[in-house]
Amino acid sequence: MRVLFLTENFPPETNAAATRVYERARYWVAWGHEVTVITSQPNFPQGRLFSGYQNRWYQITQMDGIRVVRVKTFIARNEGIALRTLDFLSFMVTAVAAGLLQRRPDVVVATSPQFFAAVGGWLLAAARRLPFVFELGDLWPASIKAVGAMRANLALRAIERLELFLYRRSAAVVALTSSFKEDLVRRGIPSGKIAVVINGVDLPRYAPMGKDEELMSQLGLENSFVVGYIGTHGMAHALERVLEAADILRASPRVRFLFVGAGAAREALLRRAEQLDLKNVIFVAAQPKSMMPRFWSLCDAALIHLKDDETFAGVIPSKLFEAMGMGLPVLLAAPAGEASRIVEKEDIGICVPAERPQALAEAAQRLASDSVLLRRFAEASHRAAPLYSRERQAEDMLKVLDRVSAGGDRG
Repeated sequence: MRVLFLTENFPPETNAAATRVYERARYWVAWGHEVTVITSQPNFPQGRLFSGYQNRWYQITQMDGIRVVRVKTFIARNEGIALRTLDFLSFMVTAVAAGLLQRRPDVVVATSPQFFAAVGGWLLAAARRLPFVFELGDLWPASIKAVGAMRANLALRAIERLELFLYRRSAAVVALTSSFKEDLVRRGIPSGKIAVVINGVDLPRYAPMGKDEELMSQLGLENSFVVGYIGTHGMAHALERVLEAADILRASPRVRFLFVGAGAAREALLRRAEQLDLKNVIFVAAQPKSMMPRFWSLCDAALIHLKDDETFAGVIPSKLFEAMGMGLPVLLAAPAGEASRIVEKEDIGICVPAERPQALAEAAQRLASDSVLLRRFAEASHRAAPLYSRERQAEDMLKVLDRVSAGGDRG
């Protein structure tokens, strides 16, 4: 089967969408399928081209057997609305143009939360009379409304109508959580066209390992209990509340909070940590994907933190699965929902209410002081990881693509 995939983010970018698309495509290629990915030049989230890349109109490279077509886009930082919208729209236009030049695929797939990538995928599939599969990675635009990035207005309502149009016109929707599917069904999308394919971790890359002594020494984390947040520092994560928890724990110097990554909220977090003079918080800039296991190894517990909004009850952050692959206990601060059900079902950590610094501080202190509980969670986390592997996710999604391709369904 020949798959044409549109995603604005792709390695060496390290956000969830980039990683998800790349790691699954590697399996598809290994199983004998042809995969072409149309993407932008890497610049996320700082809005600066990565070293060695130029913002060219059209460039073809190979990455682990995946044919990667990079196109020119308007580049903006991952913050604000107007410039990011120009970024999104420019990718939609150039991706569709590039897609018209590719060898005819069997199916066109596009992934959100970059919503206009999905619009481009549908336009391209319609122009070439091909089936279109919409991978729903986020309930956009509901999520931007939830973080306060955009108020309800005519433009937002128009986008919501376009969102529903895409769901209806797709041959299939692949939702990353059951809650996403339930939301679509409530809004009138037929249940039968929605497949739930839960996210996962690429187990060959993530496995339990001893603490990286070089990094531990560089960061001064010897003899510390490290609560690690590794991933995007965005508006959806309410990480200022984690700083409040660190402030509560300043009298317990053994508990340290490690932040690794970039995002729209990072500069404000740095300023706030400096204002509070938090000696128990360490920030590390975004790192290449190859470094992630080394930084995860420093953590005694993996922190997952989301804003207190019902929208995020249906989200399962990809870092949950990376933590499981590493065999780490999980400290989840999020609205009760999909992620908390996994943590509780697999018995891999502690769940506390979203945006409750005192509860978060108490949970971190409990993990730091109870080695038996910590070991129990770690062992359970490692045991559960194979249930959520990237290979399994790749198999499940491929079944959807096979069915759509064989049926010739164009929505």
